[in-house]
Amino acid sequence: MLDLAFVIRCPSDFAMPMLPSRDYVSEHTLFIRDLIDKKPDLRAKQREGRAKWWDKTPADLGEGQQMDEGRVAMLPYVYQTK
Repeated sequence: MLDLAFVIRCPSDFAMPMLPSRDYVSEHTLFIRDLIDKKPDLRAKQREGRAKWWDKTPADLGEGQQMDEGRVAMLPYVYQTK
């Protein structure tokens, strides 16, 4: 016969906790917080860099579209002459 006292137990007796402690702060988070504390202008520089490289105005996008329209199709074999 099966011993039910062994089978019916609290799962927390066997399982590892799934979530980290609420008070846990990773080394990465500590590093970023320390970096922001040491360099208060970091956020402004991030915004400036994003604006320079990623955020494009509609005029810039239109210029890119115009460049795409003027693109010449590549030949199937680049070394072949016409």
